[in-house]
Amino acid sequence: MQINKTNAFKRSAKRLHNNQAISLEKSIEKIRVNPNIGENKKGDCLGVKVYKFHMIGQLTLIAYKYYESKKEIILLDVGTHENFYRNLKK
Repeated sequence: MQINKTNAFKRSAKRLHNNQAISLEKSIEKIRVNPNIGENKKGDCLGVKVYKFHMIGQLTLIAYKYYESKKEIILLDVGTHENFYRNLKK
């Protein structure tokens, strides 16, 4: 399974501390093993899946797209719920 990261995801992940980055990598691995683990979004974010997990006691979201035919996951963004969906629409 191929995993690609957008520039927005890379920027958001770059800001994380080491212990947060470890938690993020574990969550990415869970997505890689089971790409349908995320919740399908509707409306403006149609086709996007969001996986929610706790990072150091705070709810964090990973937005991604899964292309089953290509066996590819594209990680779009990671962050807390505050303004997450507004930024994702951009």
